Parts: sequence; C-alpha cells; structure tokens
Amino acid sequence: MPSTTPLRVAVAGAGAFGRNHLRIYRELEISGATSGGPVQLAAIIEQDSTRAVALQQEFQVPVFPSAEACVEQVGSGTLSLDAASVCVPTIHHARTTSALLSAGVDVLVEKPFVSTVEEADALISLAEANRRVLQIGHLERFNPAVTAVAAHLNQPMFFEAHRLSIFTPRSLDVDVVLDLMIHDLDVVLSFVDSPVREVRAVGLPVLSGKVDIANVRVEFQSGCVANFTASRVSTERVRKLRFFQPHQYISIDYARQDALLIDVSGAASSHPSTGLGVGSIPVTEGEPLRLEIESFLACVRTRATPRVTAQQGRAALALALEINRAIADHAQRAGLERFIQF
Repeated sequence: MPSTTPLRVAVAGAGAFGRNHLRIYRELEISGATSGGPVQLAAIIEQDSTRAVALQQEFQVPVFPSAEACVEQVGSGTLSLDAASVCVPTIHHARTTSALLSAGVDVLVEKPFVSTVEEADALISLAEANRRVLQIGHLERFNPAVTAVAAHLNQPMFFEAHRLSIFTPRSLDVDVVLDLMIHDLDVVLSFVDSPVREVRAVGLPVLSGKVDIANVRVEFQSGCVANFTASRVSTERVRKLRFFQPHQYISIDYARQDALLIDVSGAASSHPSTGLGVGSIPVTEGEPLRLEIESFLACVRTRATPRVTAQQGRAALALALEINRAIADHAQRAGLERFIQF
C-alpha cells in the first residue's frame, strides 16, 4: 500500500541539469503521481546568491548556500529531509554527497560519480556505514530503449557507440570522456559484465583546454570488443549504440527511444531481399530522468538496491579515468601533451 507520508527531497545545484531535477520533483509533488506515495520539494542548495534569490521566489522553499548549511538545519530538527539529488559540478560531488549521507539523507548523485576512485570508495563506505541509498545518475540506463534491449542480451561480442553533441559551455569542468562517453561506458559495462583487459584511446582538445573529441577501443576479458566515439564539437547530435551477438545485430537510438533487431534465424518478420529477420523491439516511451528519479524514490521508500549502484558508478568512473590515462599516453607519444589539460 502506498505511503501517505511525503518524502521530503532537496536538490543540490540548480544549474542546467539541476533545474530538470527541480522540475520533476515539483511535478511529482503537484501530481502526486509516484506509485509509492507523495513527494515534497523541501529545500534547494545553491551557492550563487543571485540565483538563490530567484529560486526561493520561484519554488517557495528554503535555499541554502551549501550542503553543510542545509544539513545543519537537518541536525537541529529545523528541516526534515529524506533524499536529495546532487547536481553540483563534479569537483564538488564528493563533499556535497558526503555531507548529505552523514546527515542520514539518501542521495542520487549525477554522473560522473566523483572525480577520483578514492573519493568513490570513501562515499561507498560512508553510505554503507550509514545504511543510506546511494544511486548514480547514469541516465541512459533508464532510457526505455535500453531497458527493452536488456531482455535480448545473449553474449554480445562487439559494440559501436557514437555520442556526438554540438558545443556548449556547459560541463567544461570535465573532458568529453567524463562528460558524454561515460554514459555509453556504463551501459556497455552493464551489458558485458566482464573485466576490462585492454584500453586504447586517442583524444584531442578542439574548442576547450580539455579533450573535446575521443575515440576508444576497449577489449574485455570475455573477448568482447567495444569502440566508443564521443565528441562535443560536432555539427549534429547523435546518440546511438549498436552491437552484435551470435546471429543477431541490435541498434539502439537513445534520442528516438527505439531499438532495431536483425536476426539471421528469422525470428522477426523476414526481409524480402535478404531473408533476414528484421523487426523493432517494443519500447514504452518515457522521460529517462523522470524514470530515474521515480526509481530512486522507490528505493528510498523500500530500501531496495538501486538500478545503478554506487559500485557500478565507480566502475564506469574507473574505466573513464583509465581511458584518460591512455589518451595522455598517446598524446605524449604524439607530442601533443602541451595542448591538453588533464
């Protein structure tokens, strides 16, 4: 039976993506549409004073300049808080998440998890010690096309991922691997479920001081190979993942939320010229961020394990950092290291 007690939530960081979290929490509050019970937006954490004033007027909730200031009110009993989304810049993820977990608040932290593996390990230990839910915001895991394809996995052996974006000044605190490619790294890691054997990578800065375009080849212990291309200096937007497994080819378009399956066994409707089974995998459309937040809130209520655990977020981060080391090694061999900031 759904609870009648509202979950009181906060959003830390009200920049471009934090605004989307605020929008969805407020929509859930107004509609009461979560299956587990009502939600109440209780606080916002935003260090920009001008933005904080505007947020307080718009959402009519307390706005704090830091996580520490917010949890001080939680500790004193002035503010009640159950859960929070952390959407601050990556360099502040560890400090903000640590403060919230220590105050007994469950946390959904945006990708990338944190800046270092050591920070990830510290937060995982802190969440376990405080028995808190810690979910990582790898949004594409909640893309309905990815969810639909998961049921069709059968030892995938070759992946091709392309994630191209038009340049914006957003998220320039991290490189394109941690900004964009990490989405596909997380999805492929969840599909392959095998340790990484070898990484080869090349990357270049184009419009910023950090790597803006990268191409990566990852080989897993299972023998599976995955090629990743990510760019934030493209003239078009592309978000696709294709992979091959015995007798099948599957293509995912993240943006369109559709998935195509080609099967040589003819399980799908046969193509008249090739004899191949060609068909679409049924997908129930939905907004991935809303699905992610609703899943997080369900875990907060039921204490279930999140779909994207902190350990999985750590694995994607570790691979991203290994890729950046490979890019740095290539840059040194090619005499490009003076152009790239790591």
